[in-house]
Amino acid sequence: MTELEQYYNKFNEEKRLQSRHGQVEYHTTMHYIHRYLDILKNEPENVTKQDGGETDPCGDIDQQPVRIIDIGAGTGRYSVALADEGYDVTAVELVKYNLGILKQKGANVKAYQGNALKLKRFADNSFDLALLFGPMYHLHSDEEHVQALLEAKRVVRSGGYIMVAYVMNDYSVIKYGFMENHIAERVKRGELTDDFQILHNDKELYDYARLEQIDAWNATAGLSRELMIAPDGAADYIRPMLNAMDEETFELFLQYQLKNCERQELLGASSHTLDILQV
Repeated sequence: MTELEQYYNKFNEEKRLQSRHGQVEYHTTMHYIHRYLDILKNEPENVTKQDGGETDPCGDIDQQPVRIIDIGAGTGRYSVALADEGYDVTAVELVKYNLGILKQKGANVKAYQGNALKLKRFADNSFDLALLFGPMYHLHSDEEHVQALLEAKRVVRSGGYIMVAYVMNDYSVIKYGFMENHIAERVKRGELTDDFQILHNDKELYDYARLEQIDAWNATAGLSRELMIAPDGAADYIRPMLNAMDEETFELFLQYQLKNCERQELLGASSHTLDILQV
């Protein structure tokens, strides 16, 4: 069993996304998933009218629904929700434990064990939208990051979209380094550059990105950005305050997050970014 499998056998991703800070990330991410699903559904070839003048909610009545592949699907938080909405969802997950939980949910999701670097099970141009939410956290070289993007690009048809999540460098430096007082030991071990960029290290479970690195990976993979957002913004920094909020105040925070998550000055310090790319 790999270190990654051991970690996810113990880590409760469901609980994280149901926490207050996890709800901020999930709510924001789903908002943008639906925005781009609407774009895909409203493409000319997908818009035909039923007798009553209404369009099918998940695509054309004479065609298959929008096809989604969730690469690194975890326990299926996104896959299951989207399948329940009627979308054609395929999930790929490396960790057997997570895959087992996903399958136990009984949703209409086609679920397979697989690796984001080798999606050989799937033909070119098989999907309209790819979600790549977990794998980039655990890849440790420029080549691996580009390979994951290229595989997602290969299986998504021209004009489709890829949504990619990253854990951000400066979030880790601020939160784990300074707020949790590990920065001095990490500097002494030579794990950061002199401008506080965390170096790739395949002995570490997580890898952290800066915006300029993400831009370089996209350029190498030949992918163009539609939009980049901060799906959790300040939420990870203020977990105790979020947990103490009454429901009305928390709802206002969710509104604040949606109104501000596209502001470019907030991206680098967010714990995650969501990069939305067009093939």
